[in-house]
Amino acid sequence: MGGNSGQAGFHTYKSLAEVGPCGSVQPPERPRGRLIMHSMAMFGREFCYAVEAAYVTPVLLSVGLPKSLYSMVWLLSPILGFLLQPVVGSASDHCRSRWGRRRPYILTLGIIMLLGLALYLNGDTVTSALIANPRRKRVWAISITMIGVVLFDFAADFIDGPIKAYLFDVCSHGDKERGLHYHALFTGFGGALGYILGAIDWAHLEVGRVLGTEFQVMFFFSSLVLTLCSIIHLCSIPEAPLRDVAKDIPPQHLLLPDGKYEYGSIEKVKNGFINPELATQGERTPNPAEQPRRTMTMKSLLRALVSMPPHYRCLCISHLLGWTAFLSNMLFFTDFMGQIVYHGDPYSAHNSTEFLIYERGVEVGCWGLCINSVFSSFYSYFQKALGSYIGLKGLYFLGYLLFGLGTGFIGLFPNVYSTLVLCALFGVMSSTLYTVPFNLIAEYHREEEEEEERQRIPGGAADDSGRGKGVDCAALTCMVQLAQILVGGGLGFLVNMAGSVIVVVVTASSVALIGCCFVALFVRYVD
Repeated sequence: MGGNSGQAGFHTYKSLAEVGPCGSVQPPERPRGRLIMHSMAMFGREFCYAVEAAYVTPVLLSVGLPKSLYSMVWLLSPILGFLLQPVVGSASDHCRSRWGRRRPYILTLGIIMLLGLALYLNGDTVTSALIANPRRKRVWAISITMIGVVLFDFAADFIDGPIKAYLFDVCSHGDKERGLHYHALFTGFGGALGYILGAIDWAHLEVGRVLGTEFQVMFFFSSLVLTLCSIIHLCSIPEAPLRDVAKDIPPQHLLLPDGKYEYGSIEKVKNGFINPELATQGERTPNPAEQPRRTMTMKSLLRALVSMPPHYRCLCISHLLGWTAFLSNMLFFTDFMGQIVYHGDPYSAHNSTEFLIYERGVEVGCWGLCINSVFSSFYSYFQKALGSYIGLKGLYFLGYLLFGLGTGFIGLFPNVYSTLVLCALFGVMSSTLYTVPFNLIAEYHREEEEEEERQRIPGGAADDSGRGKGVDCAALTCMVQLAQILVGGGLGFLVNMAGSVIVVVVTASSVALIGCCFVALFVRYVD
């Protein structure tokens, strides 16, 4: 693409690099257009997420899914993600594909997302066309729809880690910050567009009559948007393959690590950008192209995660608190609008006034989620300017505080208009969760790189556990899956105990305010 994609070899990337402090070689500055192209993956992902939020419950109800299986549908995907995310993050750190380290995983997860969309939005239609027996048709429709929902959620949750690691690999520190803000900006735009399209009554429009049902209409738009956004993202910024780096450097010019990485340490050969200080001690080192590929076992990975430095652990805990609060509110928000704000009853007869009032509340709740997405984009646009005054600590604290106060006021004063206005504060939290923790990870990486340069001694051994940005991003993003497990497994129990969904906003407010104190007292910020 453009002037950066003429060749895939190491020399192309090295010639584009800029020499940074301490003699390290830094990636070149990326044009704004490239960063916007990179952010399109987040647009497509969030668009499909919004479509799922609007349609997955009607789809599950339409195929006759038993209530006893609901919890399995919502818990299976985050459990798989929580267990496998660090493993895949580590695997991507060591991927030797000619296409780069992260993009093969992003492409694979994007295909799985498309497959999940196809199964859960078209499963009932396909089984109806192929199976005549009503009993068998119902069993197959439920099975295919469940598999589709789990596959989509799994891949959509999973893909965030490789996308962030891809950005960190190919960008300088300043471009990482810009890229994260563009990610949050387009995440909000994608969610807003998805919610708007989900609110349209396609059955009465020509496109709905042509494609069949509104489920097929949304599959058409979702698959089209996701495919186009994925192609743009994968063509945005080139990656240098690890094996090309090893092949192009003579053995006497590369000191290969032979010790162990500590948690969060940065690879000494980074995505094609070679630190020249490492190319001076290699007489005793074999050719890296002939080295056997290391494997990261679950045991070694868990050992590294347990031994992570305190500031990484605190950042993960704060991210867990933030997402637990955010998901507690977002997953039950439309139900809260229907039952508490509009005083509807979802369990009454479907032709009753109470049920119709509840449906109206759910529709208005969807517009509230759209307001959240739009304001998330606007806040992301101004976040960088605001951060220059209050810093990352101020942004982190402000996001949690406003969300905690906003959800608290919604619980105290469940009015339609005040609730919709306060939905803007959800956008502040959303933008904060998508940017600030990853900015802190980037700061930690930069600090480690500078420390390594200052403390390097000739002939000194380096570490080699293969830990890199993929694992660091995965450790952070798997907190989202853990939050989903906590919310899915615990919040329903609290609602049943309290007898009202008002406990949802109370829980969200309480956890957010606890998180507010935690980010102020325990999270470490780099000066």
